Amino acid sequence: MSTTLIDSAPAPAPADSRIRLPGLSRREIAAELTAMGVDPKKVRMRAGQIFRWIYNQGVTEFDQMTNIAKPFREELATRFTLARPEIVEHQISKDGTRKYLIRMAPGIEVESVFIPDVSRSGALCVSSQVGCTLTCTFCHTGTQRLVRNLTPAEIVLQVMVCRDDLGEWPSSIEDRKLVNIVFMGMGEPLYNTDNVVDAIETISDDQGMSIGRRRITVSTSGVVPDIARIGAEANTMLAISLHAADDETRTKIMPINKKYPLEELLQACRDYPGLSNAKRITFEYVMLKGVNDSPKHARNLITALQGIPAKVNLIPFNPWPGSTYECSDMDTIQTFAARLKKAGLAAPIRKTRGEDIMAACGQLKSESEKRRASDIRRAARAEG
Repeated sequence: MSTTLIDSAPAPAPADSRIRLPGLSRREIAAELTAMGVDPKKVRMRAGQIFRWIYNQGVTEFDQMTNIAKPFREELATRFTLARPEIVEHQISKDGTRKYLIRMAPGIEVESVFIPDVSRSGALCVSSQVGCTLTCTFCHTGTQRLVRNLTPAEIVLQVMVCRDDLGEWPSSIEDRKLVNIVFMGMGEPLYNTDNVVDAIETISDDQGMSIGRRRITVSTSGVVPDIARIGAEANTMLAISLHAADDETRTKIMPINKKYPLEELLQACRDYPGLSNAKRITFEYVMLKGVNDSPKHARNLITALQGIPAKVNLIPFNPWPGSTYECSDMDTIQTFAARLKKAGLAAPIRKTRGEDIMAACGQLKSESEKRRASDIRRAARAEG
């Protein structure tokens, strides 16, 4: 594992009052240009130019926008900035997984995780909230109080930070690693649907980062009213954090099941826009020893998913400090998978990635709620 900790300067830098353009949508960029007095007849054209430079080319200086006249570039630079948010900590796992702790604003820190070699390339797990309200008992993020929803810009910026780190600009570069986005980080995406939909609009724009909607998966713990909406407005793939297929077990480990029980959740899945064998729903199922891993639980799952084009991701439980759960042993997981496969369900066992840097599924929790970066530095110096 390698860790890069970013030391703060002895004195804080003066606040930059300029407006950050990275993260903004086409519409927002156009509105900012209108506010600065750009000729209304040229706003759309100028917004398109700037959008492509930011999201297709990944520029960090206005001087790089070579098809824009120098006087206008200089004017843009006085009013706007192309800066990224601060990376407080950057960790690389022994398996190549990369975790970023990103400070979006004072007290607003989120974690994003890039996982290599997913779907023949790589996937970035992005966060949609700082903290979470759901308190799923097996999830580390659920132990952190909700601070607030992330804005569309803050969601988009997570993708840009990872692209910067991987050196994957422009978007036309061959053999990109970051081609999949999964909303499986901190928070419940469908408690922030408006901002998630807006962020996906920017991420998927074919003149920008050009990450196709079929390469974007939104995961929910079961916020039933917004499932149809995310399908209709975002047109992405859907994942359901299921983890149990009977109400009694699921309610014990996922309190949201009291509000939206399985019957309602599964009906919403059957009604998901565009659902087909080519657009299956992924059901995430964390394997908890003695909780949801018995032959009976497998039968419940098979019955529950009948008639739904589905894939089940079996996820070995990843431990975190203070958790009372244990992971099912591998023989139990493999037997569980075999039962599902015999019933005709695709049931891959997910390989645990990034566990050594607390980047595995269910382990994310922003560092402001764990140890501060300065504490880690002191510990490292003491060991040295």
